[in-house]
Amino acid sequence: MNVKVFMTINGEKKLRKELNELKLIKRPKIISAIKKARAYGDLKENAEYHAAREEQSFCEGRIREISFKLLNAYVIDTKNIHNKEKVFFGAKVTISNIKSKKNYTYQIVGDDESNLKKKKISINSPMAQGLLGKKKDELAKIHTPTGCVKYQVKKIEYI
Repeated sequence: MNVKVFMTINGEKKLRKELNELKLIKRPKIISAIKKARAYGDLKENAEYHAAREEQSFCEGRIREISFKLLNAYVIDTKNIHNKEKVFFGAKVTISNIKSKKNYTYQIVGDDESNLKKKKISINSPMAQGLLGKKKDELAKIHTPTGCVKYQVKKIEYI
């Protein structure tokens, strides 16, 4: 199964940094905590030991998850997008709600980079899916749980 994990250059850097911190800082601390807890003796009722093992499990799981994503990463440099007239991955898009006339600006990024407070939406979100391939002034119909909402693309940037 070949799965592409889309991400920007910044998203890849963020994941690599997290992976290094997990491997070089957190993992050794956890191993040390396990050794220390083992020294207390009976492991059946040793809360420190069980807590450290649980933390180790979460850490190793996250290391595997990040490693998989980086192995299958499809990193896109938004500065190298040739067709800047359409909305693609990495685009910063300003849209206007047809009904309310309110404007919104979002950047379409990978799942790990998405953060609504920072106006970054996942490429897999309904909003991003509805905007992909649209040009300036085109209408996008976004299907939401409350119904279909229409937006007009006002501006497309690749930063």
